[in-house]
Amino acid sequence: METRPQGGRKGPPPRDVPPVVGLLLSMALMNALLYLCLDWLFISPRRSTEDPTRCPYGHFRMGPTSNCSPWLSCEQLRTEVRQMKRVGEGAVKRVFLSEWKERKVALSRLTRLEVRDDFLHGLRMLKSLQSEHVVTLLGYCEADNSILTEYHPLGSLSSLEATLNLSKYRSTNTWQHRLQLALGYVAIIDFLHRSPLGTLVMCDSSDLPKTLSQYLLTANFSIVLNDLDALPLVNRSTGALVKCGHRELRGDFVAPEQLWPYGEDVPFHDDLMPAYDEKIDIWKIPDVSSFLLGHVEGSDMVRFHLFDIHKACKSQTPAERPTAQDVLDTYQKVLNLLRDTATSQTREML
Repeated sequence: METRPQGGRKGPPPRDVPPVVGLLLSMALMNALLYLCLDWLFISPRRSTEDPTRCPYGHFRMGPTSNCSPWLSCEQLRTEVRQMKRVGEGAVKRVFLSEWKERKVALSRLTRLEVRDDFLHGLRMLKSLQSEHVVTLLGYCEADNSILTEYHPLGSLSSLEATLNLSKYRSTNTWQHRLQLALGYVAIIDFLHRSPLGTLVMCDSSDLPKTLSQYLLTANFSIVLNDLDALPLVNRSTGALVKCGHRELRGDFVAPEQLWPYGEDVPFHDDLMPAYDEKIDIWKIPDVSSFLLGHVEGSDMVRFHLFDIHKACKSQTPAERPTAQDVLDTYQKVLNLLRDTATSQTREML
């Protein structure tokens, strides 16, 4: 009996995949990719809490790809830095846009000798507090009363609204980015209150415009502290508290304990003014954050979730106010909660 080889058998012809099945597979793949994008946009942290690009003390790095270099000396500041135009001035420093090795930098010079102690205090703070929260120091010369720092073209937080209204930045004018800014501001206050030097108080904050002028907006829309001329130290072990300046403060922006407590009938005298601690910074957080949150879609929702912690910040009794770490933790929880909610709502719409 003749048998047919196995290899000669022919199976059934392959079936074509129905178009509807291919369409369903394509839609499933698109949804999976969309979910991944949403997770990155709403849930993944925008920046690492640790900065591996930081240089050792006495060195700086300009940009993530450059090497660490020693702080520039007096001789280098005199010969390598080209001063261009004045871009700012305060009671202690004049700031000039300058150039060093074809890079734009900020050169600060003392305004007058009477405030040199404040100038040198700011320099000491700048040297000691180099971190992701503080503007990068590039060099200094005490003999010439000059300090060189990284230049941030977006300027101070005072110009935040004008910056976000520019067409190139309108996509970042969202509650997510604004809450990140507020979180960054509170992180700086927390850093000062738990700094390597001890508990420092942000005294250059007698009103909202003055406070905003102390911080710079970076190109990646984070905040760094720029002015460190008035950072007195609270030392509880010795009972040392602080007083911000020697003049009478007024208004609702400053904490109640910063106001003259003896009424209009008693003339203000600095020697009679009681001292206070870092809780004056906590009192001001809700006002600064409200400015940073602005009035974009979703900002009122953020304010609602921050209502309780902000109410605690405004306690008339300083000891009852939360710590900066408490506020920072609450801000982070609210940010995570609202991101998760936004992600879930978007997925339900698919």
